[in-house]
Amino acid sequence: MASRPQGHRARKRFGQNFLRDPGIISRLVRAIGARPGERLVEIGPGQGALTEPLLEAAGDRLEVIELDRDLIPGLRVQFFDKPGFVIHEGDALKVDFRELRGEGPPLRVVGNLPYNISTPLISHLLEAGDAVSDMHFMLQKEVVERLAAPPGGGERGRLSVLAQYYCSVESLFTVPPEAFVPRPKVESAIVRLMPHAQIPHPARDETLLFTVVREAFAQRRKTLRNNLKTRLDAEAIEALGIEPSRRPQTLSVEEFVRIANYLAEKGDAS
Repeated sequence: MASRPQGHRARKRFGQNFLRDPGIISRLVRAIGARPGERLVEIGPGQGALTEPLLEAAGDRLEVIELDRDLIPGLRVQFFDKPGFVIHEGDALKVDFRELRGEGPPLRVVGNLPYNISTPLISHLLEAGDAVSDMHFMLQKEVVERLAAPPGGGERGRLSVLAQYYCSVESLFTVPPEAFVPRPKVESAIVRLMPHAQIPHPARDETLLFTVVREAFAQRRKTLRNNLKTRLDAEAIEALGIEPSRRPQTLSVEEFVRIANYLAEKGDAS
């Protein structure tokens, strides 16, 4: 087993909470199910606690993206004897994942994500399309609940619709604060995101779709009739088979797409 670097203090500006619990790490590695020959990418390897078993599962081939340059020398030392271990130094939010994939197989992306970048990073990865085959992330439990929230759930919002338009979303298990050093103030959870091979309900104009979703959720307690009144009236909503008095969190992805496609046919701008 490689020696783990010591002495690095977690930095608040990077949102660092290092996973330490071996039972949680083992359970997460089993859930990911990495196999030799796959293209596995870990975001934020930190001090390598998850990296080591992932390398073993993936046949000693793993790429990592690390922003904290002070951690990189320790990772190089820890995995010096693994020629298939590749470090990309930089911000995952700025990585072009299509370019990273290149001509190779699609990427399997994993990571214990800092809470402060989880939502924009997932959005960024979803934009990479078929460059990413699946994602397994440790996130704040509240974010996982939003990602997986079904229509009608109190947690459902814009992020739910965005993720579920592109992916099937599965909340796997909860992780307590004591699994980390330092301990976060909130619970975490593991989420699996599996991009659809074909989007079940494709929008004619995806930019328009997510503009409609944003406007619909602008005031969650108000109805579609109120939130979308600048785009279509109650009669038009009703003609689409959707009750205008419904609140946005009750709508399915298909119903949002139905509205957006109607507007696209009318020539509405996003």
